[in-house]
Amino acid sequence: MKIDIKKIAALFLLKVCFVSVSLAQVEEIKNTIQLNEIEAHLRFLASDELRGRDTGSPELDIAALYIAEVFRSYGLQPVQGAEGFYQPVQLIAEKPPAAATFAYQDNVFTLGEDLLIISGDSTEIQAPVLYANYALPEDLAKLDIKGKIVVAKAGTPEQSNPQSFFFSSHDKQVNVAEKGGLALVELYQSEQIPWSILVQYLNAEQLTLYEEKKEQEIPLLWLNDPQEERLSTFQDKKKGEGMINIAGKESTPIPAKNVAAFIEGTDPNLKDQYIILSAHYDHVGVGKSDGVQDSIYNGARDNGIGITALLTAADYFSKNPPQRSLLFLAVTAEEKGMLGSSWYANHPLLPLDQMVFNMNTDGAGYNDTTKVTVIGLERTTAEKEIQAATEPFGLTAITDPAPEQNLYDRSDNVSFAAKGIPAVDFAPGLTAFDQEIMKHYHQVTDEIETINLNYVEKFVEAFTLATEKIANMPEHPFWKQGDKYESAGKDLYGK
Repeated sequence: MKIDIKKIAALFLLKVCFVSVSLAQVEEIKNTIQLNEIEAHLRFLASDELRGRDTGSPELDIAALYIAEVFRSYGLQPVQGAEGFYQPVQLIAEKPPAAATFAYQDNVFTLGEDLLIISGDSTEIQAPVLYANYALPEDLAKLDIKGKIVVAKAGTPEQSNPQSFFFSSHDKQVNVAEKGGLALVELYQSEQIPWSILVQYLNAEQLTLYEEKKEQEIPLLWLNDPQEERLSTFQDKKKGEGMINIAGKESTPIPAKNVAAFIEGTDPNLKDQYIILSAHYDHVGVGKSDGVQDSIYNGARDNGIGITALLTAADYFSKNPPQRSLLFLAVTAEEKGMLGSSWYANHPLLPLDQMVFNMNTDGAGYNDTTKVTVIGLERTTAEKEIQAATEPFGLTAITDPAPEQNLYDRSDNVSFAAKGIPAVDFAPGLTAFDQEIMKHYHQVTDEIETINLNYVEKFVEAFTLATEKIANMPEHPFWKQGDKYESAGKDLYGK
């Protein structure tokens, strides 16, 4: 066999060149992203002076100003259609009703004890009651629900997680309204979140998005039915009327904003495609003080680390723009139901079909400083790029360690995924929801003094390199075959 020395030499040189370029990327990231810069961002965002960055608070506005001015200092550009670096987000604070009942046959279900008002204004409705299984489109297609109160099971046959009930409930509510239904009552059954916890959380002031057709919204109620004892009552085909009374519901507009900026890509053929880098900058505010214990939920982990990753990546990419363009998006009101990202996804400043990937960064904390947990890692064709980006910093990318928690649908990445945009959540190393996580998750102990800054440095460096690798992929990433958002992606991109 004749050995082609020239070919071997050429391949060797090519390999060396490739490795040197990769090493150069890593070194440039390490030289640009400095530990003192990371600490400065985190100390400010998680300071007592920002009082937990609660949505609607003046302190959250200060955090937004800080993010905008950091973007400006790095030379990032505001997005056309925004107000400078801000996208106004229209929120409404809804106080729970003073009283509410749902009466049917010999039963009167009362607010809190049996009943929760998920959405809907003060009203009085008397109408026939009709059971509709899960109230999915295929269920409603068989029924005449016009002028009726529709009763259905919460969720879908495939959904057993209470967090996912909210997404399906909204879709059902819209479908029932479109077909002329007057109200939707869902039978709640789940051992994962007890009814008492739901009452504590939902029978309190809630923030929601304002939409132009909100005044046409029909009431959405949840009725507690842990053992399906009440299901048979509504499955009974005998006709009967029900009455819904909701009184004392109040709504107040709340000013809010997302912070947006962009860096243009360098490739003339790819710069019209964007990678969205997103992180939420709100947290949960201040708790009740006993005058002794700390009452400020500083949110260093959730999501000070994520915003710090966003800001340090902006610093690096302002000096080293990739081939595709980058949209930096600090979103509000994630802790209130991912409202800021949902608003952006429904009111985008740039066409959604130009957004080819979402690198969201958010997390509950970390319990393994050798890992990065990427929720959705295996779901897109960018999996190898993300895995490769963590290794130079001594980290290993792992996928969702707790699928039963439905983490993918509990952060801002889902707002973009639902539109079809491939998305992941790049989170600190979490291997289980253990005591180490719960010690700080939504606790007053989530302060910078409890943070491993050396780990955060590696984390934000890996986030930056992963973004760079995806932004320079020859073909833009997509959902892997069979993913539940693949169809939405095909619709978005015309595949």
